[in-house]
Amino acid sequence: MTRFTQAELEAARDRLVPDVVAGGLRVLFCGINPGLMTAATGHHFARPGNRFWPVLHLSGFTPRLLKPAEQRELLSYGLGITNVVARATARADELTAEEYREGGRLLREKVAGLGPRWLAVVGVTAYRVAFDDRAARVGPQERTVGDTRVWVLPNPSGLNAHWTAATMAEEYARLRVAAEE
Repeated sequence: MTRFTQAELEAARDRLVPDVVAGGLRVLFCGINPGLMTAATGHHFARPGNRFWPVLHLSGFTPRLLKPAEQRELLSYGLGITNVVARATARADELTAEEYREGGRLLREKVAGLGPRWLAVVGVTAYRVAFDDRAARVGPQERTVGDTRVWVLPNPSGLNAHWTAATMAEEYARLRVAAEE
């Protein structure tokens, strides 16, 4: 993995990380916002402690463990990645409620245009603020975005100690099964 200085990571705050999307995906995964490592590399969930890629594999979404640099391979599995908020930060708690709400509005527009079968927001707190749904829990939601169903997944950040990779993989696998129906 490429090592970055703190100055290089801080400079990455202004970089936009391109979505990995296409029309008609089975699942569009939606992170909270890019971390500084993601912004520096241009690869989603790039921080070494992030469990997204291992959990995606453990849950059966991918036949092998992908590296962040291989993110475009997700499209061949009918999967994609975007974020609620485009601004890169060192920590998600640097985002404002207004950024989440505006990000949720823009995300709904994006989903309406792309038409994935499922939108999977990885982070219940981000979902609650972005979609103004304080009662939301991990799992499938009643809300839809047009014909797109919504599922809230646990945040794969290493900071989310409430979930292990194994328990996250179980929840991601529940979505995988639903997305295959």
